[in-house]
Amino acid sequence: MTVHADARIHPMAVVEDGAEIGAGTVVGPFCIVGPQVRLAAGVTVKSHAVISGETTVGEGTTVFPFAVLGEVPQDLKFSGERTRLEIGARCRIREHVTMNPGTRGGGGVTRIGDDGLFMAGSHVAHDCLIGNRVIMVNNAALAGHCHVGDGAIIGGLSGVHQWVRIGEGAIIGAVTMVTADVIPHALVQGPRGHLDGLNLVGLKRAGVARSDITALRAALQMLRQGEGAFQDRARRLGEETDSDYVRSIVAFVLADSDRGFLTP
Repeated sequence: MTVHADARIHPMAVVEDGAEIGAGTVVGPFCIVGPQVRLAAGVTVKSHAVISGETTVGEGTTVFPFAVLGEVPQDLKFSGERTRLEIGARCRIREHVTMNPGTRGGGGVTRIGDDGLFMAGSHVAHDCLIGNRVIMVNNAALAGHCHVGDGAIIGGLSGVHQWVRIGEGAIIGAVTMVTADVIPHALVQGPRGHLDGLNLVGLKRAGVARSDITALRAALQMLRQGEGAFQDRARRLGEETDSDYVRSIVAFVLADSDRGFLTP
């Protein structure tokens, strides 16, 4: 066990031999930190949290009570292979959040970006890749192998099917089941999610120029009503647009995917 001199570990916490605890990190009472866990500088682990497996937690992240990070995946094919969970810097992981490591069949790693907010009861399954500044609202759940782009928001009580990609800046409304890919900056809502426009609130909060928002509106209209298949329309968009935001949608649509798309 390597514990920095500036770290504080409560005497009623269990930190197993082999764990690495960084400078200024605080581990509260009744926590369990496994032997392959690495906590970077300035991490706070509040009472009753469990961090196990080959898990790294980035600088300045806070883990709230009863969160369970790095326990074995909820995948019957998992056979004890060595896999890992990587959590970025300055994340806020609230009460009862669960995050699982990867599996051999999915690349062996679950990766969480920086500055995320994972509200109470949310779940990140094995082999998910999550970008920066992602928000998962209370009791939202990602199934295995999902990709979530930077700045996306997943509403409370929503579920995302395995292998689904959610593009950067997209927003999923509360109590929505998402079964297909969501293009960047989209608004998706409904009991069975359908593409219902753009995430205009998110775009304005991010300071996106009015010209780009206008271009995104036109792009969505072309995807909705243009001639040809959905991907053919996207290719034409890529040839005609000057907006980097529209190009990000085109790149997303034309990338490899194991699912279909939520279309307008």
